[in-house]
Amino acid sequence: MNQHHQQPHRTIEIDTRLVRIGAVLTAAGAVTAWTGMAIGAFAVFTAGRRMIREMDVPPAQQAAAKWQQAKEAAEAGVRAWQSASDARNGSVAH
Repeated sequence: MNQHHQQPHRTIEIDTRLVRIGAVLTAAGAVTAWTGMAIGAFAVFTAGRRMIREMDVPPAQQAAAKWQQAKEAAEAGVRAWQSASDARNGSVAH
């Protein structure tokens, strides 16, 4: 005895009005978030520009001075290394 039980097909009923409201609220939230990020970025950018304008020495000039110091330190290190190497080689040769 084969009894075939057929289950009725259930369909999902979606309230499209609620889906539309959800989409609108999501879009409004995204616009609000982007606006907030833009305002925050503008505030940080403006503060940075003001800070740079108020500096005694501009950043480009500071960077150039630090680069010059680094080059001089590297050259001094090379000279010291060569001097120590020459002293060691000179004492071994004698």
